[in-house]
Amino acid sequence: MSEYKTIKILFSEQIRDYDFGEGHPFRGVRYKIFFKFLEDKLKGKVDYEIINSEPVNEEDLLLICSEEYIEYVKNFYELAHKGEINYFVALSGNFLSIDNIPGENPGNIERAARFILGQMKKACDLIQEGKHKKVISIGGGLHHAKPSFGEGFCVYNDIAFGAKYLIEKYSLKRILILDTDAHGGNGTMEYFYEDPRVLFIDIHQDPKTIYPGTGFTWQIGEGDGKGFTVNCPLKAGASWDSYQYIFENIVFPIADEFKPEIIIRYGGSDPYWNDSLTYLGLKIADFKKIGQYTKELANLCDGKVIDAIASGYNEKAIGPGWLSLICGLCGIDIEIEEPEPIPDTIKQDTAYESTKTMVNELKGYLKDYWKCMR
Repeated sequence: MSEYKTIKILFSEQIRDYDFGEGHPFRGVRYKIFFKFLEDKLKGKVDYEIINSEPVNEEDLLLICSEEYIEYVKNFYELAHKGEINYFVALSGNFLSIDNIPGENPGNIERAARFILGQMKKACDLIQEGKHKKVISIGGGLHHAKPSFGEGFCVYNDIAFGAKYLIEKYSLKRILILDTDAHGGNGTMEYFYEDPRVLFIDIHQDPKTIYPGTGFTWQIGEGDGKGFTVNCPLKAGASWDSYQYIFENIVFPIADEFKPEIIIRYGGSDPYWNDSLTYLGLKIADFKKIGQYTKELANLCDGKVIDAIASGYNEKAIGPGWLSLICGLCGIDIEIEEPEPIPDTIKQDTAYESTKTMVNELKGYLKDYWKCMR
């Protein structure tokens, strides 16, 4: 049933505290939902192992964040967890966007974020030490966070940390980051915009129609990193035909020319057709196809993949969507039903022609940097 004797899933109980409280879209209950679905679907069929990690320390955080920012968010979220929150002070510090301000009864968010980075650190070590080829980090993918600014429900950017850590500790020179979250990964893009050691490919909803308003085709990097940022914006409503076209015409050719040493993929179920914050058109079955394509891409780097999963704002899609990504990546053949009736309006990809136009435009921007784009 599975190519892997045991699926390796990194998750520490402390990550349930990555919860922005009542009234906020990002709640810790998502992890309870997922693991219940995982157990119901895999128990007795496919073996999986939950691996705990330690939180990162100050030295680790300084790899991606300013000291001033770390101190500020640590103090702020500790006070928020205790119910002692001052919204004026929170926003006047210019370290957090309004969507990173928690509601009532939040978890200990900053501490939980350290565990999420700890999982990424452990994933890098497990793979680079030859212990595993594929590792899943549940709770990971905080791609909006920047060196001194937390936004988009993200405090510390574990994806940027993973790439920086692999470069610093293991001297990797070719890391592919594949972002399939519905929102553009503005924080991750900013970290590596001038760095040719990181190829950042981002498939997301058109930034003219969704937060964070970045991730246009013309944003391809600067300096030595020009051509190594690849943004693939999709018109609202785009579904699997558009994704397949992008993988076949952009992702696979460029990745093959780049020849990555490892892949970090991230993104959860928020491209789902009935997500409450996004407007894309993927079905649950399509998430498995993303996982399968990631698995195929990993043939370029001896199968090495870190897969980070956390997003999704329709609770019905979290379990099926996240598990479908994992099943595709790990070659697991089990039936996962659609959680809601699929409307006729998304059974056909109405954005397909605009996606082809976008890809042609993107190739024009990239042709001077990649032979395969000419």
